[in-house]
Amino acid sequence: MINAADFVDAAQRRGYGLWAGVPCSYLQPFINHVIGRDDVRYVSAANEGDAVAITAGAELGGVRAIAMFQNSGLGNALSPLTSLNHVFAIPSLLIITLRGEPGGPPDEPQHALMGPITTCMLETMEIPWEYFPSKAGTIGVCLDRVDDYSRRSSRPYALVMRKNSVEAWPSPPLAPLKAVRVSGRSGGPPAPALFCRHEFLRAIQQSTGPDDLIIATTGYTGRELYALSDRCNQFYMVGSMGCASSFGLGLAIAQPQRRVIVLDGDGAALMRLGALAAVGREAPARLTHVVFDNGIHESTGGQATAAPGIDFAAIATACGYRHAGVATTPAELLAQLGTADGPRFVQVPVLPGALPDLPRPRVAPAEVAARLRATLAVGGRP
Repeated sequence: MINAADFVDAAQRRGYGLWAGVPCSYLQPFINHVIGRDDVRYVSAANEGDAVAITAGAELGGVRAIAMFQNSGLGNALSPLTSLNHVFAIPSLLIITLRGEPGGPPDEPQHALMGPITTCMLETMEIPWEYFPSKAGTIGVCLDRVDDYSRRSSRPYALVMRKNSVEAWPSPPLAPLKAVRVSGRSGGPPAPALFCRHEFLRAIQQSTGPDDLIIATTGYTGRELYALSDRCNQFYMVGSMGCASSFGLGLAIAQPQRRVIVLDGDGAALMRLGALAAVGREAPARLTHVVFDNGIHESTGGQATAAPGIDFAAIATACGYRHAGVATTPAELLAQLGTADGPRFVQVPVLPGALPDLPRPRVAPAEVAARLRATLAVGGRP
């Protein structure tokens, strides 16, 4: 059994500055300890996949990050691990608890299957793993192996934590709830769709510069952004649907001096709606979250989403975004992008339809990530 401070100290010396996760009783000492420190940051994610996406954004932004969660949530994290971290070659250190360990202590019935298959799932995803260190003298050697693998492969590495691996740590006092002032509350009947998505994208490109970071959700949004103008400060997500805002949150935490604009879709936002709560709580001042709302999953054939009639801006308001509103014209959208006092949220009703003969990006995902990292002048791996 080790002390939480010993591991966190060793990780901090190696550049790990952000921890994102979902609680498990095995992880309680880590979470309690990290929350009480000033030299590292803990982000409470709504789910395990969001935690992975947050750490991926932070890693790309130059802050090494750790995602930690219970093995029962490994399935939730599968999408970003396989189609974000793996495809874009973004490393993260994973700490995954081993509930329901075969031959281990008795556990709750919901862990009966996940316990035996946890390490098999990691191997299937081509994520190397080892058991979490149980002695203080092995922490450094363990993290050196993680560093070596991250340097060579730029992909995730997992530490599987058994019960009683870390000594208990007292819980910090709960932070008081904050009163949030929000401007631009929407309300009222749904706004009409007057323009196509590509018209808003063109306006965003014309009004932003190389210091701004633009994250485009998977599907037609990223493809249209690429077709209009391929730029090194643009990140075209593939797969990992619903993770754009979490990825943008991690990037905004790592690069607080830059404006981060997340271009989302109504279907993707609904898929991981809890991510809005993490953005509102962490409150990155220069992040703007734009949701293009056409009420359909357009890139998969136009199937309807549950979005019609949903007031996304009101949801963002309830989640703590500092500004939330609706834009029906490109000019209205640009007026709400802002440069500070965020996070900001803009719901943008758009007409269905994409640019004709829409191409797919010819730049490979790993190259998209590498050139964005180079744009940020972020150094190499450890």
